[in-house]
Amino acid sequence: MFISLRDLNVHVRIDGPPGAPVLLLLHSLGTSSDIWDGMISQLSSAFRVIRPDMRGHGLSDVSKGPYSIDQLANDAFSILKALSVQKAYIGGVSIGGLIAQKMALLEPERVLRLFLIDTASVFPSSASWLERAHDVRLHGLERMADDVLNRWITTPGLKTPEAKGLRQIFLRTDPEGYASACEALSSCDLTQKLHGITVPTLVIVGEQDTATPVSVARKLCESLPDGQLKIVPQASHIPTMEQPKAITTAMLSFLTGSDHNNIPPDLYARGMDVRRAVLGNSHVDRSTAAITPFDQDFQTFITRTAWGQVWSRAQFDRRTRSIVTLALLAGLGCEEEFALHVHASRNTGCSDEDIAELLLHVAVYAGIPKANSAIRCAKNILKEHHKKE
Repeated sequence: MFISLRDLNVHVRIDGPPGAPVLLLLHSLGTSSDIWDGMISQLSSAFRVIRPDMRGHGLSDVSKGPYSIDQLANDAFSILKALSVQKAYIGGVSIGGLIAQKMALLEPERVLRLFLIDTASVFPSSASWLERAHDVRLHGLERMADDVLNRWITTPGLKTPEAKGLRQIFLRTDPEGYASACEALSSCDLTQKLHGITVPTLVIVGEQDTATPVSVARKLCESLPDGQLKIVPQASHIPTMEQPKAITTAMLSFLTGSDHNNIPPDLYARGMDVRRAVLGNSHVDRSTAAITPFDQDFQTFITRTAWGQVWSRAQFDRRTRSIVTLALLAGLGCEEEFALHVHASRNTGCSDEDIAELLLHVAVYAGIPKANSAIRCAKNILKEHHKKE
């Protein structure tokens, strides 16, 4: 799809369940959203994945440079705003990682967690980037393609179809867009501001990266208040193309706090589908919009476990599960959750008579006061339902 921003048309790819937490992926200099292709199948099972082509790259419009990292960060925020996204997990490769750092500094309340792949807080030297920008505007990208690819991919990896594809992505980048992004790199140094990035941050680096080597990644990680480092073997500067499985596993483990080697890839998506079917889109949309770093692990756990595993089992139909759930919540005195599931009874096939009957059992086995409170709550909600009907 394409989104119109202030001064350009931006190409954006979106994958994953509409109600899932949002994951914003920012690509590297001279590439496009294609560098994430090998990871999307698994990432989109747990997240709503948004992949824009950066200004001057991919299928997005090219505006006259120079660009700045602030400008590129604001482009990303504008994309999220256009898609009605309040908060997101954000990260990127190389310049994409620098943009992600800037986003966390500009609007920290909108960033749930960061992952920074083969990047740095500053890309020296300023003069070399300006020289490269000048050279590209004069001569294009063809004559530097081999040198760039040798920095991006390990020597064994250069023989793969992915490397050949990456070369084509680079050559199809607009020279003005590339040069303008070089100028953005020349003027940005966030080193003295890293203490302001307080969200949990995963720094990933290819073991053989020479552009932003392990030593740079380690220094970046140590400068962050809540950083952790992951070194990926047999990978260089664009590990999302060389080692997509390793990067995906590291990202998912960090973002959700789970071991994703042993989790069915569709578990979150299945849970979200069932959750929406039972509780309704409006409730789920409100819940996901309100997620913060404090409760994001809990929300993921609930969707995957309660809805993706238990509510998805075939032993009981949804009406039966609804009856069991209502009885347990009433017996435990969980009034807020009980009310939520009374509302949901219209989606599960649980009738007014079913609710009245199950509350008799609550009175016998959990006590009359608990049943009395639940009856009062249910009567008010069912009365509202009948008015609407």
